[in-house]
Order: sequence, then structure tokens, then C-alpha cells
Amino acid sequence: MAGRKITLIFSLVAIFSKGLTTVIQTQQTVLAAVGEDAEFSCQLLETKDVLQVTWQKISHDVETNVATFSKYFGQKVNTDFTVKFGFKYTGLQNCSIVIRNVTEQDEGCYRCLFNTYPEGSFIGRTCLQVYELHEPVVDVRESNSTEEWVVSCSATGRPAPTVTLSVSQQDLNFSQYNTVSVSNTNATFTVTTTAVLSGSRKHSTQVGCAARVLSAPHREVMVTIPDDDDDELDEKSGSNPRNLGIRISIILSCVALVVCIAAVIFVGYRTTCQSRTGPS
Repeated sequence: MAGRKITLIFSLVAIFSKGLTTVIQTQQTVLAAVGEDAEFSCQLLETKDVLQVTWQKISHDVETNVATFSKYFGQKVNTDFTVKFGFKYTGLQNCSIVIRNVTEQDEGCYRCLFNTYPEGSFIGRTCLQVYELHEPVVDVRESNSTEEWVVSCSATGRPAPTVTLSVSQQDLNFSQYNTVSVSNTNATFTVTTTAVLSGSRKHSTQVGCAARVLSAPHREVMVTIPDDDDDELDEKSGSNPRNLGIRISIILSCVALVVCIAAVIFVGYRTTCQSRTGPS
């Protein structure tokens, strides 16, 4: 009988707590990039006699008071959190705070408590998820075939980003995809996707690379590949980078050869002069 009473009490507490939670409007999850600010807001949907709004951070199932706002004492951020936390908007029915310059240590869940009389506390819960995403780097190089390019894109983030390649010209397509993920010492991941771009380039085309982490906004870069006609024109005019490199190599080789010949002639001439002016 005693066991049934205890079970019933726990059930009532669970239902009562759930009922209190449903009158709070808040975000379930807040995404924020490393270095950005994160904002949490809670709104009490029913008019109550609120004495104070309390914000707490939950760490290892331990609730720590971060900030409070009340009608008589105003807003207060606890000493240990003054650098990181601040109020965005204060109200006894609607209240929000900001975490400045978020880091991995700020990840976790936070609670807002509308402390009322005589009903008790109405509680909302929001969890912060911190991510990191750097701008992707694209490398395009021509393969052995004149109608193929090897496109490689790398992006670093936390958690591991998703890297996607795209091309603006419809008659070009990617194949032979290869993706490699490397874990870095700072808990980030570098993901590199490589693919072969095939087809005849009738005009210049743009190759894009988009990097995504979770549901956060993606980061994208674009590079332009010149068309085949531009390549042929460059070859005829001698301005093609590959032809220019070959010509520079030939010129440097010729200069080196001339220097060697001049050195040999100088040494031979000096030896002849010394033999003529020597003792008879």
C-alpha cells in the first residue's frame, strides 16, 4: 500500500511539472557559431503574479543560478557569469539573456524559471549547441585529359562538415567522388571531397563548394574555369601559364649555359696570361 502511495505521488509530481512547462514558450535548441553571441528567450503564455525570473545553467545535472530579474531588485547577473552573460530584454512575463562570444564550454542546457505566488515555478528549458565552420578552400587543376579537371574542396569545422561540389554549366558533370575526413587536435574535423569534372567547356564555368554543419547556414566559395577557346587563344598568344612557365625555364637554362661558357673562357684566358708572364 505504501509503495502504491509513493508511486502515485511521483506520478502527480510528474504531471504537475509537465503542466507547468507547457505554459512556457522557448526554443528547444539554439545553434551558435564559436565566437558569436547566443540568445535565449522565455515567455510565460498565461498571466501570472510573477515575483522573479531566474536563469540557470545545468551542468552534470546540477543547476547553477546565472542571472535573476525581479520587479523590486531589477536585473542581476551573478559574479561568476558577468563576463559571459547579460540581459537582452527584461520582463516578468517575457525575458531573454545573451551569452557573449560562445565557446565549447558554454554548450549545455539552460533553464528559465518564472517564480510565481502562490503557484510556484513555471520552468522552460533550452539547450545550446556550439558549432565551428571555416570557409572552404577549393583547388582546381587540369588532369591528363583536355576535357577533365580534378576539383578538390576542403572544409574544417565541428562537428565534421558536409562538403558538396557544384558546377554551373549543365553539360559538365562530376564523377569519381572521394571524401576523406581527418580529426584535428583541437576537436575539429577537416573534410576533403575530390571529384573529376568532365565535359567540353564551351564557355567559362563556375565551380562551387558548399560546406555545412548541422542546420546552421552554409558557407560557399566559387572559382571560375576559363573556356577551351580562351585556352587555345592563350596558347597562340603565348600567354598560357603553362607555355609561359616552359619559356621561362628555357630562358633560365640558356642564361646558365652562357654563364658556364663565359666562366670556362675566363679561366682559360687567365691561365694563358699567367704562362706568358711567368719566368723564362
